[in-house]
Amino acid sequence: MRLVVLGSGSKGNALALEAEGAVLLVDAGFSARELERRAAAAGIPLDNLLGIALTHEHGDHAAGAPVLARRFDVPLLCSPGTYGALLPRSPWLRHRRVGLGHAAQAGPFVVEGCPTSHDAAEPLALRVRAGRTGASVGVAYDLGRPSAGLRWFLRELDALVLEANHDEVLLRTSDYPAAVRQRISGAGGHLSNRACGELLGELVHPGLAHVVLAHLSERCNTATDALAAVGPALAAVGFGGALHVARQHHVLGPLEFSLPAAPLVR
Repeated sequence: MRLVVLGSGSKGNALALEAEGAVLLVDAGFSARELERRAAAAGIPLDNLLGIALTHEHGDHAAGAPVLARRFDVPLLCSPGTYGALLPRSPWLRHRRVGLGHAAQAGPFVVEGCPTSHDAAEPLALRVRAGRTGASVGVAYDLGRPSAGLRWFLRELDALVLEANHDEVLLRTSDYPAAVRQRISGAGGHLSNRACGELLGELVHPGLAHVVLAHLSERCNTATDALAAVGPALAAVGFGGALHVARQHHVLGPLEFSLPAAPLVR
């Protein structure tokens, strides 16, 4: 399986997985036209798209999903709450249910979900397994507070895409209104760099080949700050894989993880 992050940040999040000639999008937080442009630039053949898995319905994660789902005649793989939130504007959407005890399949991809505490209809962290080798990726954005169940759900994966949304000092000193700062840092908001590093410290295992820091705030974070917080936390537990930062305006990848990755920071 190959992983390509098509973009991640405050203005949109999307990644593509490719296995056995098939493609699965995980989130589609840009316009359909922009997603097609980025996929073409990355060499991702959307003609082979089999489905779009969604973490939740907010625009920076799902804006392009209805148009792409209709254009390529593919289903959404998501929670019933996410599907219901999108359905009134897009009655043609097809749905395959994802959630606790409910896995959905699209070609070689099997998608499972775990609830998160974000302020959306029924948000999920996602786990995708694909291909004959069972290669696995976890995707967790907009976490709020990571639960014990989520920590279990993200164990023993080959790659993790995890939000490092904000630096706590930059958030506290930002010009966001107090209510917005409280939402971002609260139980229904986003994971800080420090909290991301702490969570990753619990999830590192010898087979973890890639960690991607994603959903960085444009106003309250930088790649340098995210790496400075998370890198030492990973080093302290002996992480030997590759640490990457996903960018808003640039494609990251492809990342392959059928074999162990060489240590690397980008």
